[in-house]
Amino acid sequence: MNIKIIIASFFLFLLSFSFTGPGDVKPMKILHQMYDSIKNIKTLRVKVTGVERNENKFILSASEYKVQTSPRKIYLNNKEKKIEILYNPELYGSKAIVKPHTFPYVTVSLDPTGSIMRKNQHYSINEVGYTFIGNSIALTISKDKDGIANFAYLGKSQKNGHSCYLLEYENKNFAYTNYTVGEKETASSLANKLSVNDFILRDKNGLVNDFGYLKKGTILKVPTLYCKKAVLFIDEKLMLPVSISLFDDVGLFESYEYLNIVINKPFADDDFKKDNKNYGF
Repeated sequence: MNIKIIIASFFLFLLSFSFTGPGDVKPMKILHQMYDSIKNIKTLRVKVTGVERNENKFILSASEYKVQTSPRKIYLNNKEKKIEILYNPELYGSKAIVKPHTFPYVTVSLDPTGSIMRKNQHYSINEVGYTFIGNSIALTISKDKDGIANFAYLGKSQKNGHSCYLLEYENKNFAYTNYTVGEKETASSLANKLSVNDFILRDKNGLVNDFGYLKKGTILKVPTLYCKKAVLFIDEKLMLPVSISLFDDVGLFESYEYLNIVINKPFADDDFKKDNKNYGF
């Protein structure tokens, strides 16, 4: 199912509920307001720290992002890994410009969804920002017949210096089913086709860093739901997530913290150009 259709259907589903008043805090009301906030983001500055499970190990990351949503442009700076990435299709085509500040110090242009940029990563730079969270929730509900009923509001909680609404999703019926690979299918195309989590599908079938076509006729184990459990902390003023953690049948497989969030502050003309004096390209 097309992700845009899923999101549109989910948004209409939320609108079909009536909200009885400001004191009536319900998961669908919070999610509805979160969707409004995500939809209204035009520019985003944020630091994201992440923990991702990869082949039974947890990989830590910390990056600072600048994101323009339309037309989509991205600047990423990971000071710990000493790497900068610039994605601006208007000026530089469909590839991302990547500058490692370690040997061999050579600036290269890479496919954002290719094997080099995706290696040991759960997501590509195409998922940078808040859109992927909205997509993940929409996909979760599209695969879960009980949908919104499996979300629980657990009250307010402090997270990263923010007063937040704490939501939890859990479906104990999470399981796997067999899928026979067809012609010219990849792990990512299957995840999109079946509305399941890309990483879980890869991890379950030993395909974590396999980005090519899969052998036709191969039997894969595919999750029946997008995830087994999710925990979201949503800032009560911004109505945007400041923390999200996803779990499968093994346990935590990814967690992200959003810090120093600045939305809809205009960018300078050179914020997405190689010759920005503050960049190292």
